[in-house]
Amino acid sequence: MDKYLAFLTLAGAVVALLFAFFTARKILKFPEGTEKMKKIASSVRQGANAYLKKQYSVVSVFFAAMFLVLCVMAFGFKLLTPYVPFAFITGGFFSGLSGFIGMKIATLSNSRTANACRESLNKGLRIAFSAGSVMGFTVVGLGLLDISVWYLLLKFIFKLSVGEITGAMLTFGMGASSMALFARVGGGIFTKAADVGADLVGKVEAGIPEDDPRNPAVIADNVGDVAGMGADLYESYVSSVISASALGVAAFGDIGERAVAVPMIMAAIGIIASIIGSFFVRTGEKTEQKALLKALRRGTGISAVIIAVAALPLIIAILGKENYAIYFAVLAGLVSGVLIGNSTEYFTSDSYKPTQNLASKAKTGSATVIIGGIGLGMLSTALPIIIVSVCIIVSFGVSGGFTDSARGLYGIALAAVGMLSTLGITLATDAYGPVADNAGGIAEMAGLEPEVRRRTDALDSLGNTTAATGKGFAIGSAALTALALIASYKEKIASLGVAEEQLDISIMNPVTLIGLFLGACLPFVFAALTMNSVGHSAQSIVVEVRRQFKEIKGITEGKADPDYASCVSLCTQASLKEMILPTVIAIIVPIVTGLLLGVNGVIGMLCGATVTGFLMAIFMSNSGGAWDNAKKYIEAGNFGGKGSGEHKAAVVGDTVGDPFKDTSGPSINILIKLLSMVSIVFAGLVVKFGLL
Repeated sequence: MDKYLAFLTLAGAVVALLFAFFTARKILKFPEGTEKMKKIASSVRQGANAYLKKQYSVVSVFFAAMFLVLCVMAFGFKLLTPYVPFAFITGGFFSGLSGFIGMKIATLSNSRTANACRESLNKGLRIAFSAGSVMGFTVVGLGLLDISVWYLLLKFIFKLSVGEITGAMLTFGMGASSMALFARVGGGIFTKAADVGADLVGKVEAGIPEDDPRNPAVIADNVGDVAGMGADLYESYVSSVISASALGVAAFGDIGERAVAVPMIMAAIGIIASIIGSFFVRTGEKTEQKALLKALRRGTGISAVIIAVAALPLIIAILGKENYAIYFAVLAGLVSGVLIGNSTEYFTSDSYKPTQNLASKAKTGSATVIIGGIGLGMLSTALPIIIVSVCIIVSFGVSGGFTDSARGLYGIALAAVGMLSTLGITLATDAYGPVADNAGGIAEMAGLEPEVRRRTDALDSLGNTTAATGKGFAIGSAALTALALIASYKEKIASLGVAEEQLDISIMNPVTLIGLFLGACLPFVFAALTMNSVGHSAQSIVVEVRRQFKEIKGITEGKADPDYASCVSLCTQASLKEMILPTVIAIIVPIVTGLLLGVNGVIGMLCGATVTGFLMAIFMSNSGGAWDNAKKYIEAGNFGGKGSGEHKAAVVGDTVGDPFKDTSGPSINILIKLLSMVSIVFAGLVVKFGLL
């Protein structure tokens, strides 16, 4: 990639960050509302800041330890290039920074969204969506900034070959994935511990509404809504671009440098397309979810069309007319992303039969709601699997994979880039949901007019669907990226001297089969650990909320203020303690597997984890989203409405679904990529010291 193309990528990053900056300034010009609204929003910000400060202090210890390990491998054993430890740190830093900025803007926008909903639904949507845009464009801007600056440094300052550059850059994907897993697991445990505790004692036992200021856990619940966002999709974005670039070197030989440029330039064009699309997101006063979805689809659809049009001349200009067919791999990724989003929407939105039927099961109690939600989630895995499978075979075939497997794998990686190229606006539609949820909480706690709460509830219900759609989108891209990373791992071990005849990844090889079983088991163990972590943490919140209702006189009558800070503190302590084990397992298992089973065992492990991880993530995210929207469908006046027996049954289902959709499910898609990243970084250690 020549200097001009590299600077074009850097320019795309700068444009994204400038757009995020000016959008944030525009949001902050809107009023926060009444004094009570300002006070509530300030409490949420203080809780969020305290959580982030403690989380980052814990995570910094992990990164310092990993930096030392990588330095020993690079400077002591000479198993890595000297740039790798520093690339790892920058990946983690920018991933953490994107999460920090995302939480900051979300907590500054929540009261402004609630106040805007006093005027109109469209104004509330615009502010909440703008807040999501700040996060979306910060993520893509920082991701592309990290990639382009490292490329410029390694290519034009340190004069490395393009193969060495992409090898080093893969490691800041590991840093980004590590930070993302900490953020998503820690944030997911925090928010769901607060949410479950608030719902079980507040709505089910005390019979008070959601977000009622009398509930001691309500501030912690609102803090948790925005915890852990941003960092997780940062690593998806970075990983897809880097893995495609790394495979481009092997696929195109003499024009390998130009193949490296394609995913980077496409990401830059995706930023412009997302900015254009964001201006088309607006709505009227209709609160039906289909009308609101149409407003968001308009923006994402326009962005996708721009990429579809721009990608063909881009590929021809960089790779030549003879390689134009690779364009269809990008198109396959774009179409697959849209189809997975539509599939997720169908299974989780209360505008469609699956979630409406799930709500009807509340007529016979919470047990049938839970059974129905699990069945719905399992059934919902079929369409995404078919879509991703078709995408893989199409992108592999059109790229020439049946005659040249390296080019086919490059095509699959480009499909993942195509799917994530419009992440700026796609993440905005996802991230706006927690802002709308917070706005509803502030409207309830501040005692605003019922019309305001009706509008924020409409935005919140839409947010549940778009969040589920965003998770499906991220999980689908994770499957494609993980496959590309497995191919990158194979290229890495070949560069370390492992001959083709030493690789036997057939399932008839017992070592590969053992690795396959181990990998297949990992997402289940990981999900169990994170689910149990939410359960343990929620128990402490339930006990604390019950204690306050019992000991602080006047809470239930609204004559005394609950101790909100104690619940925030409990959630923070529990989430930081519980997030360590699942993340450490994701780092340790690939290394231990490699040392005991060798490279064949590692490849088996990665394949097993990718397949079951994809299924588990879709199942858990969709079940959780459907349970949540089934509850909201009943709250809208169906099957008895709020306060009915059916509503209480649906609340139990939603409580079970909370860690499904916001902790375990979205964390698994990070897990399957982190396993590959760790395997690539520690490949030299495995090749040199592995037993097999």
